[in-house]
Amino acid sequence: MKQIFLVEDDKAIARNLIRLLRSEGFAVTHAPTRAQALAALAGNHFDLALVDISLPDGNGFTVCTEIKASQDIPVIFLTASDDESSVVTGLNLGADDYITKPFRPRELIARIGTALRRSARPGPIFEIHGVQVDTASGIVKKCGKEIYLSALEYRLLLVFIQNPKNIITRDRLLDELWDAAGEFVNNNTLTVYIKRLREKIEDDPTDPQIILTVRGTGYRLGGGYVSE
Repeated sequence: MKQIFLVEDDKAIARNLIRLLRSEGFAVTHAPTRAQALAALAGNHFDLALVDISLPDGNGFTVCTEIKASQDIPVIFLTASDDESSVVTGLNLGADDYITKPFRPRELIARIGTALRRSARPGPIFEIHGVQVDTASGIVKKCGKEIYLSALEYRLLLVFIQNPKNIITRDRLLDELWDAAGEFVNNNTLTVYIKRLREKIEDDPTDPQIILTVRGTGYRLGGGYVSE
Protein backbone atom coordinates (compact mmCIF):
# COMPACT_ATOMS: atom_id res chain seq x y z
CA MET A 1 0.00 0.00 0.00
CA LYS A 2 1.41 3.38 -1.03
CA GLN A 3 2.00 5.84 1.82
CA ILE A 4 0.90 9.43 1.20
CA PHE A 5 2.17 12.27 3.41
CA LEU A 6 -0.41 15.06 3.52
CA VAL A 7 0.66 18.46 4.86
CA GLU A 8 -2.48 20.62 4.94
CA ASP A 9 -3.73 22.99 7.66
CA ASP A 10 -7.32 23.41 6.45
CA LYS A 11 -9.30 20.83 8.44
CA ALA A 12 -12.14 20.47 5.93
CA ILE A 13 -9.81 20.06 2.96
CA ALA A 14 -7.61 17.62 4.88
CA ARG A 15 -10.63 15.54 5.95
CA ASN A 16 -11.93 15.30 2.39
CA LEU A 17 -8.50 14.50 0.97
CA ILE A 18 -7.89 11.77 3.53
CA ARG A 19 -11.27 10.21 2.69
CA LEU A 20 -10.56 10.41 -1.05
CA LEU A 21 -7.03 8.99 -0.81
CA ARG A 22 -8.06 6.11 1.43
CA SER A 23 -10.92 5.25 -0.92
CA GLU A 24 -8.28 4.92 -3.66
CA GLY A 25 -6.27 2.46 -1.59
CA PHE A 26 -3.63 4.81 -0.16
CA ALA A 27 -2.50 5.01 3.45
CA VAL A 28 -2.38 8.62 4.67
CA THR A 29 -0.35 10.39 7.34
CA HIS A 30 -1.57 13.92 7.98
CA ALA A 31 0.34 16.86 9.45
CA PRO A 32 -1.45 20.26 9.75
CA THR A 33 1.66 22.37 10.45
CA ARG A 34 5.28 22.69 9.37
CA ALA A 35 6.49 21.61 12.82
CA GLN A 36 4.35 18.48 12.85
CA ALA A 37 5.37 17.68 9.29
CA LEU A 38 9.06 17.78 10.16
CA ALA A 39 8.44 15.59 13.22
CA ALA A 40 6.54 13.04 11.11
CA LEU A 41 9.41 12.82 8.64
CA ALA A 42 11.75 11.59 11.35
CA GLY A 43 10.02 8.29 11.96
CA ASN A 44 8.22 7.44 8.72
CA HIS A 45 8.92 6.64 5.11
CA PHE A 46 6.48 7.83 2.47
CA ASP A 47 5.95 7.24 -1.25
CA LEU A 48 4.63 10.72 -2.10
CA ALA A 49 3.92 14.02 -0.34
CA LEU A 50 1.07 16.47 -0.89
CA VAL A 51 2.15 19.79 0.61
CA ASP A 52 0.11 22.96 1.04
CA ILE A 53 2.20 26.05 0.29
CA SER A 54 0.56 28.19 3.02
CA LEU A 55 0.97 26.82 6.54
CA PRO A 56 0.22 28.53 9.89
CA ASP A 57 3.84 28.30 11.09
CA GLY A 58 5.73 28.76 7.86
CA ASN A 59 5.36 27.62 4.28
CA GLY A 60 5.40 24.45 2.29
CA PHE A 61 8.65 25.38 0.55
CA THR A 62 10.69 24.59 3.66
CA VAL A 63 8.75 21.36 4.15
CA CYS A 64 9.52 20.38 0.56
CA THR A 65 13.22 21.05 1.12
CA GLU A 66 13.21 18.87 4.25
CA ILE A 67 11.34 16.08 2.49
CA LYS A 68 13.72 16.06 -0.47
CA ALA A 69 16.72 16.08 1.88
CA SER A 70 15.53 13.06 3.85
CA GLN A 71 13.47 10.99 1.38
CA ASP A 72 13.70 10.64 -2.38
CA ILE A 73 9.96 10.88 -3.08
CA PRO A 74 7.73 13.02 -5.33
CA VAL A 75 6.27 16.21 -3.86
CA ILE A 76 3.09 17.78 -5.24
CA PHE A 77 2.25 21.27 -4.01
CA LEU A 78 -1.33 22.22 -3.15
CA THR A 79 -1.86 25.93 -3.65
CA ALA A 80 -4.84 28.26 -3.42
CA SER A 81 -3.22 30.52 -5.98
CA ASP A 82 -1.83 29.95 -9.44
CA ASP A 83 0.67 32.74 -8.82
CA GLU A 84 3.50 32.08 -11.25
CA SER A 85 6.32 33.04 -8.86
CA SER A 86 5.09 30.57 -6.23
CA VAL A 87 4.85 27.80 -8.78
CA VAL A 88 8.35 28.50 -10.10
CA THR A 89 9.77 28.63 -6.57
CA GLY A 90 8.24 25.27 -5.75
CA LEU A 91 9.48 23.60 -8.92
CA ASN A 92 12.98 25.04 -8.42
CA LEU A 93 13.03 23.49 -4.95
CA GLY A 94 12.47 20.08 -6.48
CA ALA A 95 8.70 19.74 -6.42
CA ASP A 96 7.42 17.33 -9.05
CA ASP A 97 4.06 18.98 -9.71
CA TYR A 98 1.51 21.42 -8.33
CA ILE A 99 -2.25 21.60 -8.38
CA THR A 100 -4.42 24.65 -7.75
CA LYS A 101 -7.33 24.60 -5.32
CA PRO A 102 -10.13 23.90 -5.83
CA PHE A 103 -9.23 20.82 -7.82
CA ARG A 104 -11.22 17.91 -9.17
CA PRO A 105 -10.68 14.66 -7.24
CA ARG A 106 -9.97 12.61 -10.37
CA GLU A 107 -7.41 15.15 -11.52
CA LEU A 108 -5.54 14.90 -8.22
CA ILE A 109 -5.57 11.10 -8.30
CA ALA A 110 -4.30 11.18 -11.90
CA ARG A 111 -1.47 13.55 -10.92
CA ILE A 112 -0.52 11.34 -7.99
CA GLY A 113 -0.50 8.27 -10.21
CA THR A 114 1.70 9.99 -12.78
CA ALA A 115 4.18 11.17 -10.13
CA LEU A 116 4.38 7.71 -8.56
CA ARG A 117 5.01 6.06 -11.92
CA ARG A 118 7.76 8.52 -12.77
CA SER A 119 9.50 7.88 -9.45
CA ALA A 120 9.27 4.11 -9.64
CA ARG A 121 12.50 2.18 -9.75
CA PRO A 122 13.62 0.83 -13.13
CA GLY A 123 11.39 -2.01 -14.13
CA PRO A 124 11.81 -5.17 -16.13
CA ILE A 125 11.67 -5.81 -19.85
CA PHE A 126 8.41 -7.23 -21.19
CA GLU A 127 8.04 -9.09 -24.46
CA ILE A 128 4.98 -10.32 -26.33
CA HIS A 129 4.67 -11.43 -29.95
CA GLY A 130 7.93 -9.76 -30.96
CA VAL A 131 7.20 -6.48 -29.17
CA GLN A 132 9.69 -5.61 -26.43
CA VAL A 133 9.02 -2.92 -23.82
CA ASP A 134 11.90 -1.67 -21.67
CA THR A 135 10.14 0.16 -18.82
CA ALA A 136 13.42 1.60 -17.48
CA SER A 137 14.21 3.47 -20.68
CA GLY A 138 10.68 3.74 -22.08
CA ILE A 139 11.87 2.23 -25.37
CA VAL A 140 9.54 -0.03 -27.34
CA LYS A 141 10.87 -2.28 -30.09
CA LYS A 142 9.17 -4.55 -32.60
CA CYS A 143 11.30 -7.34 -34.01
CA GLY A 144 14.38 -5.49 -32.75
CA LYS A 145 13.51 -2.15 -34.38
CA GLU A 146 12.50 0.79 -32.20
CA ILE A 147 8.99 2.11 -32.77
CA TYR A 148 7.64 5.49 -31.70
CA LEU A 149 4.64 5.67 -29.39
CA SER A 150 3.00 8.86 -28.16
CA ALA A 151 2.83 9.39 -24.38
CA LEU A 152 -0.75 8.13 -24.23
CA GLU A 153 -0.08 5.15 -26.50
CA TYR A 154 2.87 4.14 -24.31
CA ARG A 155 0.83 4.53 -21.12
CA LEU A 156 -1.94 2.46 -22.69
CA LEU A 157 0.52 -0.32 -23.51
CA LEU A 158 1.92 -0.22 -19.96
CA VAL A 159 -1.54 -0.71 -18.48
CA PHE A 160 -1.90 -3.96 -20.43
CA ILE A 161 1.55 -5.41 -19.71
CA GLN A 162 1.22 -4.54 -16.02
CA ASN A 163 -2.10 -6.40 -15.87
CA PRO A 164 -1.37 -9.46 -18.06
CA LYS A 165 -4.03 -11.71 -16.55
CA ASN A 166 -6.84 -9.19 -16.15
CA ILE A 167 -9.70 -8.02 -18.33
CA ILE A 168 -9.42 -4.22 -18.32
CA THR A 169 -12.65 -2.29 -18.70
CA ARG A 170 -12.92 0.87 -20.75
CA ASP A 171 -13.74 2.82 -17.58
CA ARG A 172 -10.52 1.57 -15.98
CA LEU A 173 -8.54 2.63 -19.03
CA LEU A 174 -10.14 6.08 -18.99
CA ASP A 175 -9.16 6.49 -15.33
CA GLU A 176 -5.59 5.40 -16.07
CA LEU A 177 -5.16 7.65 -19.09
CA TRP A 178 -7.01 10.76 -17.91
CA ASP A 179 -4.70 13.75 -18.30
CA ALA A 180 -1.65 11.46 -18.59
CA ALA A 181 -0.36 13.57 -21.48
CA GLY A 182 -2.14 16.84 -20.78
CA GLU A 183 -5.16 16.07 -22.90
CA PHE A 184 -8.67 14.85 -22.19
CA VAL A 185 -9.49 11.25 -23.04
CA ASN A 186 -13.09 10.14 -23.59
CA ASN A 187 -14.67 6.96 -24.95
CA ASN A 188 -14.30 8.03 -28.57
CA THR A 189 -10.65 9.05 -28.28
CA LEU A 190 -9.88 5.85 -26.34
CA THR A 191 -11.12 3.84 -29.32
CA VAL A 192 -8.84 5.88 -31.57
CA TYR A 193 -5.80 5.28 -29.32
CA ILE A 194 -6.47 1.54 -29.18
CA LYS A 195 -6.63 1.51 -32.99
CA ARG A 196 -3.40 3.55 -33.35
CA LEU A 197 -1.54 1.38 -30.86
CA ARG A 198 -2.61 -1.79 -32.64
CA GLU A 199 -1.45 -0.35 -35.97
CA LYS A 200 2.03 0.14 -34.49
CA ILE A 201 2.52 -3.09 -32.54
CA GLU A 202 0.36 -5.74 -34.19
CA ASP A 203 1.48 -7.76 -37.22
CA ASP A 204 -2.09 -7.57 -38.50
CA PRO A 205 -4.17 -4.84 -36.77
CA THR A 206 -7.36 -6.39 -38.17
CA ASP A 207 -6.55 -9.65 -36.34
CA PRO A 208 -4.86 -8.45 -33.13
CA GLN A 209 -2.85 -10.91 -31.02
CA ILE A 210 -1.50 -8.51 -28.38
CA ILE A 211 -4.45 -6.34 -27.38
CA LEU A 212 -7.59 -8.45 -27.57
CA THR A 213 -11.16 -7.15 -27.41
CA VAL A 214 -13.45 -8.69 -24.81
CA ARG A 215 -16.84 -7.81 -26.24
CA GLY A 216 -19.13 -5.92 -23.92
CA THR A 217 -16.42 -5.62 -21.25
CA GLY A 218 -13.13 -4.14 -22.45
CA TYR A 219 -9.75 -5.55 -23.44
CA ARG A 220 -7.08 -7.96 -22.29
CA LEU A 221 -3.51 -8.84 -23.15
CA GLY A 222 -3.02 -11.77 -25.49
CA GLY A 223 -0.95 -14.89 -24.82
CA GLY A 224 2.79 -15.30 -25.26
CA TYR A 225 3.66 -12.74 -22.60
CA VAL A 226 7.19 -12.89 -21.11
CA SER A 227 8.77 -10.76 -18.34
CA GLU A 228 12.55 -10.64 -17.90
